Amino acid sequence: MKAKDFDKKFDLGNRDIIDDLDLSTARRINQEQKRINVDFPAWVVESLDREAARIGVTRQSIIKVWLVERLKAEAANNHSIVTP
Repeated sequence: MKAKDFDKKFDLGNRDIIDDLDLSTARRINQEQKRINVDFPAWVVESLDREAARIGVTRQSIIKVWLVERLKAEAANNHSIVTP
């Protein structure tokens, strides 16, 4: 389907356009994963594990969330651009 036909279908009120998309090739910009290794003291890992268990997420999830929160806060303080 050409873009103009897709746009026309949407503009005519047909909001159910998901079947017209090829999601197998879709990707979110700046969301590619990159693996890194970080060494923490044992007490940090234990604290992360306790907090992760308390809120019901994995250690990796809590590290990601906290790092993103901190980066966004720093960007806001420095008026820098950080993409989520």
